[in-house]
Amino acid sequence: MAIRIVDVTDLDGFSLVPPCADPGFDHRSCDYWEDPVRGSKAARLSWFASGPATETPTLARSSNPFASPGDEPVENPFAPRRSGGPTPNPFALGADDPLGDNPFAPGPPARPRVAADAPRKLALLARGLGVFGSYAKVLLSDDEPAVYAQFGPLSAYPRALRLRELYPQLPDAPLPAVITCVATTRAARGAGHARHLISAVCDDLAERGFAAVEAYPEAGAAPDTTSGASPRFWLEVGFTLAVDDEHFPVVRRELS
Repeated sequence: MAIRIVDVTDLDGFSLVPPCADPGFDHRSCDYWEDPVRGSKAARLSWFASGPATETPTLARSSNPFASPGDEPVENPFAPRRSGGPTPNPFALGADDPLGDNPFAPGPPARPRVAADAPRKLALLARGLGVFGSYAKVLLSDDEPAVYAQFGPLSAYPRALRLRELYPQLPDAPLPAVITCVATTRAARGAGHARHLISAVCDDLAERGFAAVEAYPEAGAAPDTTSGASPRFWLEVGFTLAVDDEHFPVVRRELS
């Protein structure tokens, strides 16, 4: 059995995200953790496909903060450049001055991003690519998607932030990473794949500098109706019970 773990950072990785065991839910259209008010775990077919992004017309931004809306934008030679190309030398004498381009100025870093018309869920998962890295992984067994996991910093998941506010006994610093979802396909259950993937996620989070990671399972939920696994699962993969709540416990693992 060949095991491979893929980070979901582009359309190819997103195409590997498996469907939920219950067809009424779908990881590819879930924004439950990202939207604390209207977020849903429901399967929404309109979210799966790429489509043209809706463009909102905007006025050109001036480098002069005191300019009136619609004024011709003024180039500020000392402002960081927003696009590629050589950095102008503000002390150059003119366009023909050989010192017009500053060869010693570093160019803007190219940050990874997804296309503007990417599926909506992929765009959510890609929000932190330039700073944090990936927000999701898929474990493949013999090239078949078997387990999906979603994770990231607390700031990426407002519902997790709101849930944490209910438990003042949880440590405020350093803030942990969170794993919001781990779900195994029905055909792949019982093989230990979810344990393998969570171990890889925890190792990755430790390398990114996090001191701890938390998860928020739903006690008593049926395997097909939850993407948070059971409290027992988390305890078996090295987490401890941080909040012993009858319905919504919190589990936590310190990362070394």
